[in-house]
Amino acid sequence: MSDITYSWNEYIRLNEELVYKVAKSGWQFDCLICLSRGGMRPGDFFSRIYGKPLAVLATSSYREAKGSVQSNLDIADCMTGLAELKGKVLLVDDMVDSGKTIQEVVAHLKKRYPAITEIRVAVLWWKAHSVLKPDWHCVYFEDSPWIHQPFECYDDLGAEAFIEAIESGKTLSRLQ
Repeated sequence: MSDITYSWNEYIRLNEELVYKVAKSGWQFDCLICLSRGGMRPGDFFSRIYGKPLAVLATSSYREAKGSVQSNLDIADCMTGLAELKGKVLLVDDMVDSGKTIQEVVAHLKKRYPAITEIRVAVLWWKAHSVLKPDWHCVYFEDSPWIHQPFECYDDLGAEAFIEAIESGKTLSRLQ
């Protein structure tokens, strides 16, 4: 399995491209949901550009081996950001890897919020082995590379190391 590293500029460009693709399609959504943590940054782009509130649903399946091994999916009981979930929903995440997370989340949302009429999915990255095809994506991978996103320099850094890095004049991009 190969690794691919994205810079901040590349990451921002992908987020802009994803919003562009949804906007250009003409599809209008009533509610916007992102999956934390990976979908929060792309979701923020949508929220700002469309002027819509961003609902955040916490999910977790990559908890083992420092987040590199997928296990059973946990979906939070509560969602932040919206009082009511109904109509057409845009579900945003960073990637469709196995597809199981988004597949389970879609089923969960439809069951819990019967006023939802449609759910469409937008992601930055889509891997070929996925059981789910997103409605919009930016990059399609035939194989299954490990994707390194630009903010991973913060992962497990700790407050003390962060303070030390900043006080020594290092920029966080140099922490990688």
